[in-house]
Amino acid sequence: MTNSDINSRIEQERAEARQVCDTSGATSGECAAAWDAVEELQAEASHQKQESPKNSFQTYCDENPEAAECRIYDD
Repeated sequence: MTNSDINSRIEQERAEARQVCDTSGATSGECAAAWDAVEELQAEASHQKQESPKNSFQTYCDENPEAAECRIYDD
């Protein structure tokens, strides 16, 4: 899921959560569950932002895993 997909999904879930809370009440279990879904999506969006982009060496090793400088040895 791309960041823009997640953001649009967050907006959809927010609208749904507002509707559920208006219908069933702000203290209902359904309202809490709807907002939990929003929070989970926000956490996923935050997690994706934290992933740092690959540097040129990492990209090289992804493309050439057999290269000597890219080998990983277990102790």
